[in-house]
Amino acid sequence: MDGVSGTGLHLVLGEEELLVERAVEAIVAQARAGEPGAELRRLRAAETTPVLLAEVLAPSLFAEARVVVVLAVHEAGKDLGEALLAHAADLPDGMTLAVQHSGGARNKALADAIRKAGAEVVTCPQIRWPNERQAFVKAEVKRLGGAISPGTDEVLVDAVGSDLRELAAATAQLVADTGGRIDEAAVRRYHRGRAEVYGWDIADLALAGNRAGALEALRWAQSLGVPSVVLADALASGLRTLARVGAAGRGDPNRLAGQLGMPPGKVRRAQAQVRGWRPDGLAEAFAAAAEANADVKGVAADADWALEHAVLRICDAHGR
Repeated sequence: MDGVSGTGLHLVLGEEELLVERAVEAIVAQARAGEPGAELRRLRAAETTPVLLAEVLAPSLFAEARVVVVLAVHEAGKDLGEALLAHAADLPDGMTLAVQHSGGARNKALADAIRKAGAEVVTCPQIRWPNERQAFVKAEVKRLGGAISPGTDEVLVDAVGSDLRELAAATAQLVADTGGRIDEAAVRRYHRGRAEVYGWDIADLALAGNRAGALEALRWAQSLGVPSVVLADALASGLRTLARVGAAGRGDPNRLAGQLGMPPGKVRRAQAQVRGWRPDGLAEAFAAAAEANADVKGVAADADWALEHAVLRICDAHGR
């Protein structure tokens, strides 16, 4: 996300919700730095009329500072778009106008015209790929004044998942709890209670054929009350990852990560795991995971036993 400057007209381009919110907050904070009492009005283009827009952007009798945020102008009709451009070209003193557009083709001419009117542009591109989420984590750590060891960003994304808000919250917590120096051990320690990490650990151990380790991890997760459905899903997800990476071949993990939509570290682990599998064994493992998924959703009387049985079947299928 780019920064903001001192102009009264702003264009926020993009639809990554967290980054858009931060951009708007920065614009509001900037306006209130000079005018602490500046009033804030938020409008959504699809619910706004030219009359309402004129009302909120009209010069104040007492020259009071205001910040008006118009969201999703890609949804604006022709009349509102024309009204926005007219007001953008002649903002009253003390007025800050922030306009948010998705950055796509819809109403692109309106966004371009607002840019040409002198708007300060803030870009908030959507974060889709694992490497982009890892870059976001690194940027968050730096923004918060911390440091993160090489490769730990991959581990954190693997542990937390793709939700940007959760990644931001987890990163902030880690910076606070570690004194600003984050390594892989800290990530695993902090996320030791998370269902996703337990599922991932159990699946990795089972796919490596490690019976004792997989059973120990499974029983520990069960003792902490991790839902059986989550654990069964993790086994199935690990097998799907193994099959996808195996089918992709032995290429460079960084290149394959982009093609498969996975973190490079996950691709590397799967490439190491797949060497111990043959087609018949993989078919048996998939069958075990599928049965476990059905069992924990009501087919079996004892979900814990069903999961243990599935883990043992997957371990036994390794190398077969």
